Amino acid sequence: QEKLVESGGGLVQAGGSLRLSCVASGRFFMINTMAWYRQASGKQRELVATITRGGNTNYADSVKGRFTISRDNAKNTMTLQMNSLKPEDTAVYYCNAAVIVTGPIRPLEIWGQGTLVTVSS
Repeated sequence: QEKLVESGGGLVQAGGSLRLSCVASGRFFMINTMAWYRQASGKQRELVATITRGGNTNYADSVKGRFTISRDNAKNTMTLQMNSLKPEDTAVYYCNAAVIVTGPIRPLEIWGQGTLVTVSS
């Protein structure tokens, strides 16, 4: 079964750094765009950053210059390096991927279970 598993969340002081990782597993024909989303308590889930298979990236204005998204297509992994963290970055962070799976070949959108990032002031 296709799945995404995040890791790397935790508690950090404002100004600190964390690195989130996402590992994809399953019967993939191809993994296309991958993304990180986050959802703070009581708020809607929001897009943080995206990365295409070719490495093109986009970021939410709130994280530009502080967060860096990257991926390794050979290992089916994605990371989010988060620097200069702020209390308002506190949220559950989710990994997302648009994939094409085999048996039969079809597109899917898959999500991870989320990892909590807490930034203390």
